[in-house]
Amino acid sequence: MFFDTHTHLGSRQFDGDLPAVLERARAASVSRMVAPATDLKNAGKLLALAENEPDVRVAVGIHPCDADTVSGDAWVEELRTLAQHPKVCAIGEIGLDYFHAPPEGFALADWKAHQARVLTAQLELAAELRLNVILHNRESWEDLTALVLPFSDRLRGVFHCFTGTFEQAQPLLDRGHLISFTGIVSFKNPGFMADTARAVPSGQYMLETDAPYLAPMPHRGKRCEPAYVADTARAVAGLRGESVETVAADTTRTALEFFRGWD
Repeated sequence: MFFDTHTHLGSRQFDGDLPAVLERARAASVSRMVAPATDLKNAGKLLALAENEPDVRVAVGIHPCDADTVSGDAWVEELRTLAQHPKVCAIGEIGLDYFHAPPEGFALADWKAHQARVLTAQLELAAELRLNVILHNRESWEDLTALVLPFSDRLRGVFHCFTGTFEQAQPLLDRGHLISFTGIVSFKNPGFMADTARAVPSGQYMLETDAPYLAPMPHRGKRCEPAYVADTARAVAGLRGESVETVAADTTRTALEFFRGWD
């Protein structure tokens, strides 16, 4: 019934009880999960997991905060090989992050430029392989959209953990891209997200947990799990004046169309 389109099952926070986490998700009617990678090693870990879990697919990519793990060009070939695994449904999580400080050895300007090179290489690879992308933005909106929008005729992106206004989202939606809501939308003061969740048309948004982060109400402050996407769906349904069943069906249909390799 529910589709968690962004859950970090490869996080160390799940190493001790991942089978139980997956069982709780299934018990909560979460029938499909997409697990995005953060780097090449994490991608391999997730693919090994997904081979034994029929309801899990993987997005492979280099997260902007982990862009320092790659240099030169050889890593792109390694990512290309990983991306051709039958359990891969997208390239991600990729993007730009200007919130966190640069890692040791990088000046700020050089770190931003390196992130941009890593992102652009992954967008080119995604377009080549006909895969859509999962996009990360943190305090980098103008630069991120400037790099992504020129690819709009070659791929689609989902701007994950969207917290902006509908006016910000509209140009992206008009080009075929999507936005995705996390548990933040359930908070007492969700900011712009409440109005955006009301305004975004069906078929142009998805749901996610971003587990183990951003647990929705009533779990706020705890480790997030994919089971909690049901709570986010209930929050969005309340904002939109729709039934939970309608929101679940609409967002599942959208996700099935966006991600490769699902029945």
